[in-house]
Amino acid sequence: MAQSLELLLIQFLMPDNDARRQAEEQIRRLARDPQVVPALVHHLRTAKTPNVRQLAAVLLRKKITSHWPKLPPHAKASLKQALIDSITIDHSHLVRRASANVVSIIAKYAVPAGEWPELLPFIFQCSQSPQEDHREVALILFSSLTETIGTTFQSHLNDLQPILLKCLQDEASSRVRIAALKAVGSFIEYVNDGGDVVKMFRDFVPSILNVSRQCLANGEEDVASIAFEIFDELIESPAPLLGDSVRSIVQFSLEVCSNQELEINIRQQAIQIISWLVKFKASFLKKHKLVIPILQVMCPLLTETADEDGDSDLAADRSAAEVIDTMAINLPRHVFPPVLEFASVSFRHINPKYREAAVTSLGVVSEGCCEHLKDKLEDCLKVVLEALKDQEQMVRGAASFALGQFAEHLQPEILSHYESVLPCILNALEDPSDEVKEKSYYALAAFCEDMGENILPYLDPLMCRLVMSLQGSPRNLQETCMSAIGSVAAAAEQAFMPYAEKVLEMMKGFMVLTNDEDLCARARATEVVGIVAMAVGRARMETILPPFIEAAISGFVLDYSELREYTHGFFSNVAEILDDSFAQYLPHVVPLAFSSCNLDDGSAVDIDDADSVDNGFSGVSSDDDVNDEPRKSPHPPQDKTMVVATLAEVAQGMGAPISAYVDKIMPLVLKELASSEATNRRNAAFCVGEMCKNGGAAALKYYGDILHGLHRLFADSEPDDAVRDNAAGAIARMIMVQPQSIPLNQVLPVFIKALPLKEDHEESMVVYSCVCNLLLSSHPQILPLVPDVINAFAQVVVSPNESDEVKIVVAKAVSHLISVYGQQMQPILSALPPAHANALASFANRR
Repeated sequence: MAQSLELLLIQFLMPDNDARRQAEEQIRRLARDPQVVPALVHHLRTAKTPNVRQLAAVLLRKKITSHWPKLPPHAKASLKQALIDSITIDHSHLVRRASANVVSIIAKYAVPAGEWPELLPFIFQCSQSPQEDHREVALILFSSLTETIGTTFQSHLNDLQPILLKCLQDEASSRVRIAALKAVGSFIEYVNDGGDVVKMFRDFVPSILNVSRQCLANGEEDVASIAFEIFDELIESPAPLLGDSVRSIVQFSLEVCSNQELEINIRQQAIQIISWLVKFKASFLKKHKLVIPILQVMCPLLTETADEDGDSDLAADRSAAEVIDTMAINLPRHVFPPVLEFASVSFRHINPKYREAAVTSLGVVSEGCCEHLKDKLEDCLKVVLEALKDQEQMVRGAASFALGQFAEHLQPEILSHYESVLPCILNALEDPSDEVKEKSYYALAAFCEDMGENILPYLDPLMCRLVMSLQGSPRNLQETCMSAIGSVAAAAEQAFMPYAEKVLEMMKGFMVLTNDEDLCARARATEVVGIVAMAVGRARMETILPPFIEAAISGFVLDYSELREYTHGFFSNVAEILDDSFAQYLPHVVPLAFSSCNLDDGSAVDIDDADSVDNGFSGVSSDDDVNDEPRKSPHPPQDKTMVVATLAEVAQGMGAPISAYVDKIMPLVLKELASSEATNRRNAAFCVGEMCKNGGAAALKYYGDILHGLHRLFADSEPDDAVRDNAAGAIARMIMVQPQSIPLNQVLPVFIKALPLKEDHEESMVVYSCVCNLLLSSHPQILPLVPDVINAFAQVVVSPNESDEVKIVVAKAVSHLISVYGQQMQPILSALPPAHANALASFANRR
């Protein structure tokens, strides 16, 4: 076989494709025979050309897993010796590297079985060899062996540390330094919390930094890049590997990211390290006073001009903005003062990039530092509105972005400034720059949504401008313009009536578009029709909705996720205004909702084979390759939660006709109660309540499963208050329609403990009405819980988040208890804080 195999290896390396294919096919057949191993070993030892020797090693790596158990001891010994010889004697770097990869595969089986006791001593010996090639290949072996026998090295870490440290500082060879860096990185996943191990990795950091600085000075940015990869792993490790070295890593990363002479890729890595530290080690940055030094570099990076030919995602200014945003979210109190100082100083700068950076920085921190910004809102708003009139487009664009961020994150305080903000936005909508216009539409949409009747004086000029823009703008502007129209309609409600017909007619044109590039606009139009329908009401909309509903249903076949999402929202709104008239559409809408939940995205598994890339030998399958079936990932959770929310709104709006669909809907909703996403759990809890309320007898058989699913949402492990509030709302609806089907002695203590509601006060009326009905009927299971109920009710009546209507309902129930139980109520009421007791009395007198 050896002779014929040699010819085939040579033939495979020929440039003739036909010859390559023939050789590949014959090699594939020969490779099934275990005798291929000694034949390949022979060519690894004796072939004259490095390419043939490398190819022999590659084939060994691919086939050794299946053949190793069948080899006799002498063949195994010959193979191991050939690999050792290749690693230490062969003059070709690629051959040595390929042989090292074979060693890694064999070690996976031989070392645990005690068949290769001399391997580790050999590697340790090589790592201290005076020959550069030996040191490098030893480090390569350390790295590759961690993938197959990593746990074996754990007992040798103390012996490895001085070797790795010495190699990290190897001044004679950059190849050894690179290999040492990779070896250090490969051991991180095997690190535990043991004090010796933690100290060992902390000791590596200064050497890694020194090597990286030397390499950057010599133009070897690829080596410094490896160092940042190691820092990345160190930061994410659960073990406390960094310690006080965080300070020096921050300093080095700031040096790199602020050095405009370096390539953007390495600077980007440095910025990313800062970003990870902010996310995972924020308290450390605060403790060691590193927040201001970081901001003193990141804020000026906002002034950098991105290379027009470069990747905008790698631009330093964009990455710096992301870091500042993350810092604002994690360390708002420490971030806001220096950012405000930077903005105040830069805003008057003669260089427009600094003026742009000033307003960008304010926009970027508006989410994380919202409470601090609200305290300085007038001053900050003055800066942004003035920048909106700047002569430079880049500054106006940044100002419109910042204004949109303010409108989104500084509610409701920002709304009190509508008299100064709205005229400025109206002017910005006339800007010659499409970029400024687009960001201004976004600002307008965010600002107007919660304005209510304050929008009325501006309604006509706004709608004239928006309708005009919608008719003559490029597609991206039309999309943001439609978002603004939706927000205006939501705020104006019935006052939007004069504009509804014109807007709906325009939306009809968008809702028949089918080209891929137009589907986002179609999605926006679908959303707008639903919002306008809610604003102007059933009487105006019922007769003109059918063609819009038909268009929305037909949009589902286009399989565009954003269009599906907005269509679910559209049906939620339509179901709410049509009530029982929506029943005629259920046979179409419910199947579409389920088809949306059952979609998934297939993606095939790619198998990486580094050696095959080097030598083109992709046709011979590897024993280590895993022939996975294509992976399926479920459809995005936001699609499912939108479907569940839609079904809940439909059930709420329609009432009893939904009972025909209980058996289809309930299994999906029960599954979503256990979703990892809080929004999904919240909507699922709301939906099961509405299904029980309106599903009649069809829902009864699910009560046990529902109670089991809801019980988890009342546990301390549930982190989201809105989820718990909606679970309470579901229980309340179940009690109100089927009290005899609920084990109230078990359910009520858990239910009452969750009161008062913390976040979703739309559930207040149904929850407190349920409790009050039980009290008014003197239900025996509620009476032992009266002290807890009174305590919750007292908090309700002093809450600024609850309506007077809700407060009067609970006060009425308290009055009833006092009139019936008199003296027994006195100790309970006396235990309340005076302010709470007075508020209860006040509302009780108003009933």
